Amino acid sequence: MKDYKKKLINILAVILGNAILALGVVAFVVPAGIPMGGATGVGIALNHFWGVRISIVVFLMNSFILLIAWFVIGADFVGKTILSVIIYPILLEVIQKIPGITNITDNIFLAAIYGGILIGLSMAVVVRVGGSTGGTDAIGMILNKKTSLSVGTGVYIADVVVLGMQAVFSDMEQILYAILVVILTTIVMNKMIPNGKTSMQVMIISKEYRKIQKKILREIEAGVTLFQIQTGCAGEYQQGVMCVIPRHKLFALKEMVCATDPNAFLTITQINEVNGQGFTRERVKYDELRYNVEESEMPAIN
Repeated sequence: MKDYKKKLINILAVILGNAILALGVVAFVVPAGIPMGGATGVGIALNHFWGVRISIVVFLMNSFILLIAWFVIGADFVGKTILSVIIYPILLEVIQKIPGITNITDNIFLAAIYGGILIGLSMAVVVRVGGSTGGTDAIGMILNKKTSLSVGTGVYIADVVVLGMQAVFSDMEQILYAILVVILTTIVMNKMIPNGKTSMQVMIISKEYRKIQKKILREIEAGVTLFQIQTGCAGEYQQGVMCVIPRHKLFALKEMVCATDPNAFLTITQINEVNGQGFTRERVKYDELRYNVEESEMPAIN
């Protein structure tokens, strides 16, 4: 029952996040003519040139990106993101039909402020439950998987390209407001979740440390370090587990640990910079033939 309840909460969070995103786009960004990044930005550009509905463009583009992500990142990421791909275009259409929704304000400055806040809030809500809104989020993760670029850098590169498409029919003032939206979006996201360049250090104390160690290596695809500890209450000697992971893997790691051992003790610390394999250098794949996790001494792989 707890698993079903948790899954239901995650689904509701993804729906809520996409509803907030659709509201920010329909009520503030599009009526004010502010250029946007992501799949929505491509939709705005195509809508301007050829009158194609934004919701259709968003759905087709996100579906294509997720198809690529399926092969590059894996089915687990796609499963967590596909709800956004389906629900966001529907919410765009629904919210557009609300009477007066596009006439909330005719002040472009207010539109940029509220649009940026709502977009940042929506992305943070979805990312916190391990999902993605699709679009440039997924592009950033694909680039991160195949290159040394961080997820955040990949997202920024994709957004710059999309904003460039809209610069053709946008004046300089609109571009400046678009930059304001991006800044506000980033600020809100950083207040709710760590930014794309930071990583998370997780220390786990559990009697099931061997199972957790295996799952981190195989399922999370992250490096593991084991260290000797003595529990303070029972005075038992065992091993603790430490790993450093990108922020987008944190939710999956916590879910895995709690499912393996509900009594596990976790501490999570934000790391501002990481150098080494898996971060600034190409990750070494876990090779079960080379590294036997049943051995008491096993080198960490990052």
